[in-house]
Amino acid sequence: MSLTKAGVPAVPAVGAGQSLGSRLGQWVSGGLVRVFLIVVGLFWLVPTVGLLLASLRSPRDMATDGWWTVFTEPSHLTFDAYETLLGNDDITGSLLNTVYITVPATVLVVVIGSLAGYAFAWMEFPGRDWWFLAVVGLLVVPVQVALIPIAELFGNLGIFGSLTGVVLFHVGFGLPFAVFLLRNFFAEIPRELLEAARLDGAGELRLFVRVVMPLAGPAIAALGIFQFLWVWNDMLVALIFTDSGSQPITVALQTQVRQFGNNIDVLAPGAFISMVVPLVVFFAFQRQFVSGVMAGAVK
Repeated sequence: MSLTKAGVPAVPAVGAGQSLGSRLGQWVSGGLVRVFLIVVGLFWLVPTVGLLLASLRSPRDMATDGWWTVFTEPSHLTFDAYETLLGNDDITGSLLNTVYITVPATVLVVVIGSLAGYAFAWMEFPGRDWWFLAVVGLLVVPVQVALIPIAELFGNLGIFGSLTGVVLFHVGFGLPFAVFLLRNFFAEIPRELLEAARLDGAGELRLFVRVVMPLAGPAIAALGIFQFLWVWNDMLVALIFTDSGSQPITVALQTQVRQFGNNIDVLAPGAFISMVVPLVVFFAFQRQFVSGVMAGAVK
C-alpha cells in the first residue's frame, strides 16, 4: 500500500483495479436497467389506459376508430357510458354482489387463518405437526377437483346458487395458504417476548390480540391483498356456484359479452371499474404488502 507524504495510506481512485467487465456490469445494473423497467412498466399500463379512454367514448366512436384517437380529438370524451352503466341494474347489482362476496371471504380467511397460524406456531396440542402437514398438503389440491363434490354438498344444504355458498368455497380454499403464511410469520416472533407477556398475566387470547396481531400487520396486509385479488377476479367458482341474482361482476360482464354489439357502452366502463378496484386496494397497502411478502426472508 502506498503512503502519502504525511504518512497516510493513499486511497485508490474509484474504479481503480476493476476490470472492464466489472465496470460494465455496474453501469448496466444502474441507469440502463431503470430505464428498461420504466419502459416495461409503461407498456404494461397501455391496456389500462386504453380501457379507461375507451370507457369515455361513445359507442359510435368506438365502432369507427381506436381509443388512441382521443389524443387528437379530446372533445369526444364523455361520461355517458358511466351514466348508462349506473342505469343497468344487472351491472350495478353484480358490483354489489362482488363486494358482498369479496369482503366476507377476505375477512374470514384473515381471522380464521390468524387464529390457526398462531395455534400451529405457539400452542402445543396432539398431532400439531401432522395437522400442519395436512394443511400444507391442501395447497396442492386444485379447485377443479372440488367443484362437483362441493356443488352436490351445497345443493343438499340448500345454499347452492347463493352468496353464502360462494363465500364458503373461497374461505375453504383460501385458508390453507393463510395458515401456512401466518404460521411461518408467527413462528419468527421472539419467544422471550411471548414469555414476558405470559409472566405479566396475559392469557393466550389476550396475548394473541395485544402482542401478536400488532406485530403481524405486514403479513396480514399481504394475505388480505392476495385473498381480495383472488376472490374479486374469480370467475370459475362464481360461474358455477351463483345464479342470476347472486352473480359477481366477472360473470355479469361475461354474460354481456354475448351481446357485444348492443352493449359496448356498458362493457368498457364495467370492465374498467372491475379492474381499477383491485389496483386501488393494492397500491393503498403496497408498503405493507412488500413487507409482509419479505417477512421471514432474512434472519
